[in-house]
Amino acid sequence: MLKRILLVLTTSVFMISAAWASPTEDVKKTVDEVVRIVSDKDLKKNETKRRQSLKKAISTIFDYSEMAKRSLGKHWNVRSAAEKKQFSELFATLLENSYAQKIESYNNEKIVYIKEYQEDNEHAVVKSKVVTAARDEFTLDYHLFKDNNRWMVYDVVIEGVSLVSNYRSQFNKTITSSSYEKLVKKLQSKNDELKAP
Repeated sequence: MLKRILLVLTTSVFMISAAWASPTEDVKKTVDEVVRIVSDKDLKKNETKRRQSLKKAISTIFDYSEMAKRSLGKHWNVRSAAEKKQFSELFATLLENSYAQKIESYNNEKIVYIKEYQEDNEHAVVKSKVVTAARDEFTLDYHLFKDNNRWMVYDVVIEGVSLVSNYRSQFNKTITSSSYEKLVKKLQSKNDELKAP
């Protein structure tokens, strides 16, 4: 009986602490894991394993489906369920591969968390900056929404430029000047170029 009470208490404490995690804590936890992976000497010898580890870490906080939906903008609602699924998968692969490549060039840059603020109960922004060894700085802001007591990223703003808005502009241009099918082909082609090592 005592063991059962202890188990319930321990589980309750864990659930409360998980529910109380701040947006910054969720972002920092993922970023710390990413830094650990790129700094791991053993993983540097195994590019495939390192890339897989990076993708896994990044996917714990990035909501690719939400990002895909926002990036497709007004063209999302007219897509079929199968098209939405295919597009979300293509978009996730694009982000994973292109950002894994950028992250792999990490060279002991310092990440400073400036502040966070909640826009409402469901949305928050974590403002940070990256400081290079040459003391150059650039801002990196994470826009998050709450999903089952966990904060998930739906956009990243780098030096004032929204990742989602940037993609939405590109995607809209391709669909408007050509077709949705052309966009899908372009994404498939880009993903083939960025394939993991």
